[in-house]
Amino acid sequence: MKDHIRVACVGNPNCGKTTLFNALTGSRLKVANWPGVTVEKVEGKTEYEGVEIQLVDTPGIYSLTCYTIEEKVTRNCVLEDDIDVIINIVDASSLERNLYLTLQLLELGKPVVLALNMMDIVKERGMEIDLHRLPEMLGHIPVVPVSAARREGLGILLHAVIHHYEEGMEEYLLDYPPQIEDKIEKLQVMFRAQYPTHAAQRWHAIKLLEMDEEVTKDHPIQVTDIVDRSYEKEIIQCKYAHIETIVAETLFYKKGRRGGTDRADALLTHPVWGIPIFLLIMALVFFLTFTVGDALKGILEMGLEALSEAVRGILQAVHTASWLQSLVVDGILMGVGGILTFLPNICILFLALAILEDSGYMARVAYVMDSVMGKVGLSGKAFLPMILGFGCTVPAIMATRALETESDRRKTMLITPFMSCSARLPVYVLFSGMFFGKYSALAALSMYVVGMVIAILSALVINRFQKGKANNSLLIELPEYKRPNPRTIRIYVWNKLKDYLTKAGTTIFLASIVIWFVLNFGPAGLVERPADSFGAILGRWLEPVLAPAGLGMWQIAVALISGISAKEVVVTSFSVLFGVGDAGNGAGLTAVMEGLRAANPDFGPLNAYCLMLFCLLYVPCAATLATVKKESGSLVFTLKMMAFELILAWCAAVLVFQIGSLF
Repeated sequence: MKDHIRVACVGNPNCGKTTLFNALTGSRLKVANWPGVTVEKVEGKTEYEGVEIQLVDTPGIYSLTCYTIEEKVTRNCVLEDDIDVIINIVDASSLERNLYLTLQLLELGKPVVLALNMMDIVKERGMEIDLHRLPEMLGHIPVVPVSAARREGLGILLHAVIHHYEEGMEEYLLDYPPQIEDKIEKLQVMFRAQYPTHAAQRWHAIKLLEMDEEVTKDHPIQVTDIVDRSYEKEIIQCKYAHIETIVAETLFYKKGRRGGTDRADALLTHPVWGIPIFLLIMALVFFLTFTVGDALKGILEMGLEALSEAVRGILQAVHTASWLQSLVVDGILMGVGGILTFLPNICILFLALAILEDSGYMARVAYVMDSVMGKVGLSGKAFLPMILGFGCTVPAIMATRALETESDRRKTMLITPFMSCSARLPVYVLFSGMFFGKYSALAALSMYVVGMVIAILSALVINRFQKGKANNSLLIELPEYKRPNPRTIRIYVWNKLKDYLTKAGTTIFLASIVIWFVLNFGPAGLVERPADSFGAILGRWLEPVLAPAGLGMWQIAVALISGISAKEVVVTSFSVLFGVGDAGNGAGLTAVMEGLRAANPDFGPLNAYCLMLFCLLYVPCAATLATVKKESGSLVFTLKMMAFELILAWCAAVLVFQIGSLF
């Protein structure tokens, strides 16, 4: 028995796989990319009975037939020689749907442990599963009831993993019709002759009979005498016929009743009320983000002010040069600290999104939006990356790999940056707080709505000029509504906040230093006024371009350019430009407002709204651009996307300002 085994966690989307993975590994997680593809993989470790178990969380899939990058990644993972055991997590309340993947995994010949998750929903629905008959019908594999949310059955599951690995896996033979079975046996002999050391020979023979594109490409065998056509349809029918037999013999309904999920979906996925309800939920999220977040900001603001004064006092006490004092206090502390004061707002936003996601609601949003997205040449599945864009655009762009065609992926990459990521929230908080008073939350919410509307309209226009028919099919699982798991939410929010803090300590830190130098040095060297700096010179070149949008100020031009490094840096720039220690508190808001009106006495709510609109639509951050380049594999596409979004931002801001000026 090895003292170290490697286990792959595999299951359908929304089966509770990630919740179970987090429950088993805790915070001991390692995040990386799968070799050759930009698909995030998460690994974690745990220990049981003196054996170290390394778990790999794979992307959720419905089958081992590859249509998307995620499915390919999961299949390659389970086929790897170093995977000792597969934990197949299934939604126990949807056995018939989940067991198709189970049968495919069993044919790999590796030890499989079936984890029956969500047993509480089975009981709630009045269902009962025969836990003695089910493993018998699946080749006597261990079947373990677990509750990932309640952390129940985890020890039994790990015990089953270790002991099933020791015992090994007997070959699982599904009863195919004689004609198909005869072909499988012949193909298996041919495969064994050409690849004698290769594992999963029967599974590869079945895939050759299905004329699987990946298998035939990776393992070329001359099989034309045996495989006269694809037998995939017959093989799928055989599997589902066997699944029906399993379900009939193992699943019993003690009483029938309409579940709470069905009652909720009657309203939340309603064809008329579904979208207005989604907008109301998002409005509530941003109301909490502003009201509760602003109340908590005061603590951080006082801390930042005290830290700035203390650092300035220390630097003065040791007779540090005045320019260095300004760099440290006015540049770094104002830049980085000004962003950190928005941490409560960001935290509440991430918390709300995590709750909506873990409860099962976000899948309904994609379903509700399917009809709208279909009219613009995309499926509701394309709305999932857009929803992720509310958190961060980088993973949202990466999520486009779940779409089947390159055309759909590129179109979704183009419009996803219009979703207001968390980095834009400080900009909305700052300017809506300055100019919209008690309507600040409404002004900020409008940016999220405008972003979605412009994304959909952009996709519609692109679809009009696009050749060929778009793939509008939507296959998405609507999971049971469940109580959000506090542990899963805590891990999600902490990881997002950690990313935000890491950005503050790296990208924004460096950007603050660069901005300080740009605003404190000019052709004559160190300058006393930012108006004489290199930044002012560059900004004045752009003033005529931004003037029709009501943004014809060199300070705004500098802030927008710096915002390409990270959208939060727009706020950092205003803090440095106007010498404000914390642009987020009352005094800071007043100071920034006075600075803007000193430069332009007519600067008011309309100008501020156009600035927020421009920040929403113009070039995304450098990290997003790099991700787009990597995902699309095209520098030309990335440059075209930058040009499109920059022109669109300018046109939208000009249109709003010119029309608004008439009133």
